[in-house]
Amino acid sequence: MAQERIRPPKELLERWRKEDEEARRIRRRMADWDFIEKLPPRQKLALLIYIETGDLYLAARVMGTTIDGFNELRIKARVPWIT
Repeated sequence: MAQERIRPPKELLERWRKEDEEARRIRRRMADWDFIEKLPPRQKLALLIYIETGDLYLAARVMGTTIDGFNELRIKARVPWIT
């Protein structure tokens, strides 16, 4: 039995896209870029990934730490957590 794909309405997809873009803009604007630029490459990359995607789990994996460990760095870099 083939599974039918359920797709959200276009309006909902558009709303999600706009919310993601707004969150990205806020993270970019509020980040302490001077602090971020001085970090070691893995930490810097992890923060950039988080700023662009909002994915805490992926950022922590790239940095090689726990989510709590990444969050400590995120807070120091003044990058907000946006839900």
